[in-house]
Amino acid sequence: MWDFEHGSAGQDFDISYTLPSGCARALAEGSADIGIIPAAAYTQIPGLLVLPDVAIASRRAVRSILLVSKVPIAEVRSVALDTSSMTSVALTKILFEKWLGGGRTFTSMPPQIDQMLETCDAGLVIGDPALQIDGSRYHTLDLAEEWIRYTGKPFVFAFWAVRWEALRQADPALDLAGVFRESRDHGLEPENIQRIAAEWGPRLGLSADAVRSYLTENIHYEFDAGCVEGLKLFYEYAAEVGALPEAPELRFVQAPQLVARS
Repeated sequence: MWDFEHGSAGQDFDISYTLPSGCARALAEGSADIGIIPAAAYTQIPGLLVLPDVAIASRRAVRSILLVSKVPIAEVRSVALDTSSMTSVALTKILFEKWLGGGRTFTSMPPQIDQMLETCDAGLVIGDPALQIDGSRYHTLDLAEEWIRYTGKPFVFAFWAVRWEALRQADPALDLAGVFRESRDHGLEPENIQRIAAEWGPRLGLSADAVRSYLTENIHYEFDAGCVEGLKLFYEYAAEVGALPEAPELRFVQAPQLVARS
């Protein structure tokens, strides 16, 4: 979001903030034209195109999507799910059904780990609460790390999507993908990462170094060929275990075709 908050791109778009699930809902309702959506939402909202090149993905442990338990993971029989991320819920079910052993029970609960573990053997915790988990108190399983270990492919958590109807009405010369790609690149410049870490560390109760390492070491921001393969495999497995409906074909926004005139 760097250029939208600090650069000229913010003048060309009306910006609002909500959870990724809220972005997906706004796209489905037509109250937003573009949103960053959980990967799972693409299976449920028709008429979307994906912005290429930019994603929130991981090629290693992600730290912010954790299965947390007081017992070894092999002994877990019941799981409390933070349902604010459909993608992480689907990934949890895939991991259990395909590799960790099926037959677990899943219960939706608010993301309060102490309350989760009073009711269930383990809890799915995502986002800021996961980053704040004290790993010395619990058994933890990093879901991205497990996915990569079993599949050898990156995991895509979210990406930008645009409603086809909105894109059809936009200026045909608008390089929408380029706008978002440049914003990503500017935000990843070292001095800007430092600014983000210094701002958000105190808000989250984390050190600036912890935020900086998370943003630079744990998150992968390119929607490259490996991420496309990983996303397609996620959709295949999610449908296979009944965690998500079958996904439509991935359709990407194309760059505008500029024709030279004599």
